Amino acid sequence: MQPRSQGRLWYRAMTGRSPDEEHRSATPLELLFDLCVVVAVALAASSLHHAISDGEVTGKIASYLLVFFAIWWAWMNFTWFASAYDTDDVLYRLMTLVQIAGVLVLSAGVPRFFVSNDPDVAVMGYVVMRLALVGQWLRAAHGDALRRKTALRYAFAIAAVQVVWVVRLAAPDDWFLPTLLPLIAVELLIPAWAERAEPTSWHPRHIAERYGLFTIIVLGEVVLAATTTVQEALDSGQKNLDLLSLAFAGLVIVYSMWWLYFSQPAPHPETSSFTAFYWAYGHYFVFAAGAAVGAGLSVAVDFETGISQIDARTAALALAIPVAGYLIAVWALMVVPAGQAPMTLLFPVCAIGVLIAGAVSLPVPVVATMLALLVFGTLKLTPTIPLTE
Repeated sequence: MQPRSQGRLWYRAMTGRSPDEEHRSATPLELLFDLCVVVAVALAASSLHHAISDGEVTGKIASYLLVFFAIWWAWMNFTWFASAYDTDDVLYRLMTLVQIAGVLVLSAGVPRFFVSNDPDVAVMGYVVMRLALVGQWLRAAHGDALRRKTALRYAFAIAAVQVVWVVRLAAPDDWFLPTLLPLIAVELLIPAWAERAEPTSWHPRHIAERYGLFTIIVLGEVVLAATTTVQEALDSGQKNLDLLSLAFAGLVIVYSMWWLYFSQPAPHPETSSFTAFYWAYGHYFVFAAGAAVGAGLSVAVDFETGISQIDARTAALALAIPVAGYLIAVWALMVVPAGQAPMTLLFPVCAIGVLIAGAVSLPVPVVATMLALLVFGTLKLTPTIPLTE
């Protein structure tokens, strides 16, 4: 790749960036992409919050997981492509901005999908993102002779699946799930099939940084969701010690989630293709559970102020389940690969404790205390915590 100092070019050949490139870090364009994706994450979490508070639990959880798949999958594909082929020329920037436009269309369709089960707007936004990525892969096929077969596999497979996504919008409503799940399976299999031709040259440290940054942004959305709900309660005249203790407990939970994720240096997914896919796909649960914690905290505030239509157990589980899911995901991705035997027990034990607390309707501060104790346990077992590499 040509040095950035040569000036802004309209077009650079996508020959593939070196996976050993020094000082490789997230670009301003990647951060802009992340911030726009978080708009969709926030809308999905907010829709889940209101659905649970209104007593619409089972069906809306499925809607949340499906919407979050579309958000995460589009973000993940952009991230790995950019790690291998970011030329930062004008054409690359413009095509990425098209993907961002698709993110915003998807975001606009999220509430509509939750309220009326109408996926049309969300699907069209998703298709815009994916087709822009097809254009990028065609550029890569033109510029990277060594990985041309890989790039063409990506381009044609993604394009074909997008055609099916659009066609299925005209299908009867009762075809929704029977056609949706196979399409998701095909989407997930495309990278594994394409990379078999010749692996792309993504940068391990860059990928680890990108995932860490997105985790921080998701946790920021949790803080925003909880803060907004508490502020609405205060504006409505609800002022009591229970509400204040809930707000404080929410902060402890978010701080603990951050600490637990970053208490271990990220294991770079460079040893094998299995490790890379394990890392990439496993983070769906980190991101989805992390964002759902924000919804759970908001539900807890609604229950405390008498706004919600649910019982204490449902309100408690709305927080306990995503917290436990987050702990298990971080344990599987960050702790187990590090091979620290004592810590491998603490995370699942704490996750089970959190679920039990939710099942017996214990208050939010109890969950916060459990997470704080888990953080303390990691400190005792790893006295020197490498927050940076």
